[in-house]
Amino acid sequence: MVQFHIEPWEHLIDTVPPGTILEQYVPPEVEEAARHVMTKYDMQVSSMVLITSKPDKGGAIWRIETNHGPRSLKVLHRTPARSLFSIGAQQYLVEQGARVPALIQTIENDIYVETGGKLWIVTDWVEPMQPVSKVDLEGAALLCYGLGEFHKFSKGYIPPSSAGKSSRLYTWPSYYEKIIAKIGWFRDIAAVYTEFPVSQKLLEVVDSFETQAKETLDRLLNVSKYFKMVAMGEPYWGLVHQDYGWSNGQMGPGGIWVIDLDGVAYDLPFRDLRKLITSTMDDMGYWDTTWIRGMIGAYHEANPMDRETFELLCLDMAFPNEFYKHVKEIVFDPTTFMSMELEGILQRVLATESTKWQALNELAGDIENYEPGDYSQVPESSMWQFTMPSIEYPNGELVFDKLPSLPEQPSDPALQPDGELAPDAISTLLPDAVGQFVNAVSSLLPAEVIDAAVPQDAPAQQLHAEETAVAASANEVPPLFPTLIRTPGAIYASRRRTIRRKRRRTRRHRSRRVLTRRRLAIRRKRRQKSYILRRIKKTKLSRTFAGRKKRISRSAAIRKSRKKSRSGKTG
Repeated sequence: MVQFHIEPWEHLIDTVPPGTILEQYVPPEVEEAARHVMTKYDMQVSSMVLITSKPDKGGAIWRIETNHGPRSLKVLHRTPARSLFSIGAQQYLVEQGARVPALIQTIENDIYVETGGKLWIVTDWVEPMQPVSKVDLEGAALLCYGLGEFHKFSKGYIPPSSAGKSSRLYTWPSYYEKIIAKIGWFRDIAAVYTEFPVSQKLLEVVDSFETQAKETLDRLLNVSKYFKMVAMGEPYWGLVHQDYGWSNGQMGPGGIWVIDLDGVAYDLPFRDLRKLITSTMDDMGYWDTTWIRGMIGAYHEANPMDRETFELLCLDMAFPNEFYKHVKEIVFDPTTFMSMELEGILQRVLATESTKWQALNELAGDIENYEPGDYSQVPESSMWQFTMPSIEYPNGELVFDKLPSLPEQPSDPALQPDGELAPDAISTLLPDAVGQFVNAVSSLLPAEVIDAAVPQDAPAQQLHAEETAVAASANEVPPLFPTLIRTPGAIYASRRRTIRRKRRRTRRHRSRRVLTRRRLAIRRKRRQKSYILRRIKKTKLSRTFAGRKKRISRSAAIRKSRKKSRSGKTG
């Protein structure tokens, strides 16, 4: 077989026969590669039916009838190293007893075949399988119970040494920051496309959603136990499916079967549960605490959660995930999206949002139903691995330019005298609570207490007292410049200015300066804004020129038509 590299084939839309659906089509060379892969297995294939394909990514799945029964043949569209991570995860889950399709070994006892620059797998075709009901809580609870089982069995997975690791465990803060930046893009686009009435409505609500996102990020970093939890390591938490739902979790022999494991990755497992809950509430049009409690309870029965996990789940639900998911299309085609879709989307999102916070406040009272977790001892195999910084050896000494360090761990939540977590501790994770807390504390602190909290320089006070006593006892003439006798507060301020001047003198050269996270974020946001504004300007210019060209063509056609009518040639 001639070697080739499988590429996405969505560009073939103009070359395939009319009426062909690309999701039901694969190029002839890909089908030939599939037949070549089947020869690597100990089976006789009698028929082969394409179930679906991914023309934009280069993946496909077939149902094949063999002498061993129905099986599935699948080409994974990701890179071979990334695909090996998910193949190893599927094999691990099968060995742990999870309900996922079993991988079939090749003649050479491998569990995959590499052809066309992609990895191919053959699995059992599980049947019968059918989706659970979406219209009642019982079906949603079954789906969540199956998800909990999947997460429980995935704990402890370590990928093959040659696989590319996929992990989102440590990227929650950067993910939140990315979404906050893109919500800022929504504001910029709405400010440019003011000719659409819906732009004003978007401008009225975007600030509120951006504030929610920023407050959620602040609580993730400063209130939640996120850093202690992720320090336990990736195998401790296991895998998330990332695309779990009513189609990838179906009722089969013995319970819920989980299929389509291409995108599994390390993460806090309840991220899948949050996606399932928020998308279900979005489909319903309102937040129903009965449904949410039923779904969380079913998951908790299969994969028990502790207080810290429940707190972080509520925190992730407070983030404006659904607003971003529905409005993000504005970045790719602002004109079409704002003229045809945005108004209806905003109405639905705002209607759902009106019931969201009441539901989250009610869920806050469920914190007592969960036992606190123990994240005090981190397994040695789970310690974070840092990339070593640049090293210099002046005079034979080992010197580091900058040592990496873990973020500061947040303090424990408030405890009752009996050691139990206070019932309202979780309320600090919800956006409406922090402002009231800060205002209350500020009103309770008088100005005298704040002034007393300013650091004083005790040695300087003692030195000033001794000088004054000596001058008085010696009956000396007052100093020529009495203003130079500084108060302790002035000495303290002077020393702070001296420290700042020293820091400025010892700063690195511009080419070697280490930017703070905030400065990097600001620089990144400016670049992103400039990029989107360039795209917007380019789109508007192209639209203007296209309209002008169209008007010119229309005028030419009218002139030509009039000329023909005057000459009597109308045929």
